[in-house]
Amino acid sequence: MRILLVEDDNLLAQGIVTALARASYQTEHCRTGKQALQALDNAEFDLMILDLGLPDGFAGKILQQLRAQQHQLPVLVLTALDQIETKLQLLNDGADDYMVKPFDVRELEARIRVLLRRKAERRHDVLQHGELLLDLVKHSCEYAGKTVNLTRREFLLLKDFLQHKDKILSRQHLEELSVGWDGDTESNAIEVHIHNLRRKLHPDLIKTVRGIGYLLPGQV
Repeated sequence: MRILLVEDDNLLAQGIVTALARASYQTEHCRTGKQALQALDNAEFDLMILDLGLPDGFAGKILQQLRAQQHQLPVLVLTALDQIETKLQLLNDGADDYMVKPFDVRELEARIRVLLRRKAERRHDVLQHGELLLDLVKHSCEYAGKTVNLTRREFLLLKDFLQHKDKILSRQHLEELSVGWDGDTESNAIEVHIHNLRRKLHPDLIKTVRGIGYLLPGQV
């Protein structure tokens, strides 16, 4: 799970990053709202922790932009303000949850688990694209009514493509997705896995966007 932490207090941020690493979360830290907007444009995250009191004042803009774009990224806001008006405004602007500073990191971890569980419950257990069916619970794949055996890496790559149809996935993003795949004897080359998916499913399933990355077209 990848988390985007937007917090200008370096000491607090380092404590959060360390605690989340122990809980097996991969965390990217940004100090300003502008940096966070750039990170959101360039990478995919499972959840964002957002400090309301950013010095550049971009916290509210980030929330508004995400929700205006119908982005479903869960957002947990950190704030030093404990007034009910502030809490209501946060929720109305699109925050999924909030915590008042100072807080216990154990509660932060618990709230993160709840938000990620809600996000997972919103997803369908089976992803479909034409004749392609990917069952996220059974970890199985079917194409044209026939079972297709995929390696773990191929399954994870295909899942990411199906969840981001019509969006170009950069090579860097796909390589970052591979973090945690160690312990497997397969090749790490992204090209190898893309080639195998095309061979097992359909040659034109995944398009190469030269110099940028790969794309699964939304139209079958």
